[in-house]
Amino acid sequence: MRHRSIHDVMTQDVIKVRPDTPVKEIAKLFSRNDITAVPVVDEQNRPVGIVSEADLLRKEVSLPDPEGRGAARPAQWRVGERARSEAETAGELMTSPVITARPEWNVIEAARLMDHQKVKRLPVLDEVGRLVGIASRCDLLQIFLRHDAAIREEVQYEVLGQVLSIAPEAVQAGVRDGVVTLRGRVGQKSMVPIAVQLCRSVDGVVSVHNELEFAYDDSDSTSGVTR
Repeated sequence: MRHRSIHDVMTQDVIKVRPDTPVKEIAKLFSRNDITAVPVVDEQNRPVGIVSEADLLRKEVSLPDPEGRGAARPAQWRVGERARSEAETAGELMTSPVITARPEWNVIEAARLMDHQKVKRLPVLDEVGRLVGIASRCDLLQIFLRHDAAIREEVQYEVLGQVLSIAPEAVQAGVRDGVVTLRGRVGQKSMVPIAVQLCRSVDGVVSVHNELEFAYDDSDSTSGVTR
């Protein structure tokens, strides 16, 4: 068992810019390539910042109203925000420092980092800090596009068979739209939540329906209850 890695889902052909790239050129890149952010890299291909649609919108907010009613710049903006609203290049507009990931991280680690840092994408760096890819929320959600047959094979043969040593004739796993249903009989009651939890951790699993029975209730050593 293993979770898919960032390397498995990231975009490797990354569109990037340099600190001196004009803001208008960044907007053209967004439009031509249907993207919402670009890493800003130095001469060694190391990220120094990132420019997103939100950064461009912040700049647009500062422009005068088309009907001549004056600038819409919020009065509460801090000095740094005002300066970025007047940026002419990527280096002046970018958000820095950059929250990044490594190719070997699994998608769960990356998703947790995105959620904690409130970011929508992670530039992916190699061991010396050079940009090798970028992973977005959409990329991480690819695990939910796994075919039911692939999920069932991993649950039945890797989780139940190899990890838990449960024979396929004892417990059968069915999968429909990512929902796993476990049916059959295990030896001990304590095995049931373990099986459910391990199946839930498989990439692409939406939820697990537990219909397992057990031969022995090992939660109570004085009981010989079977189901």
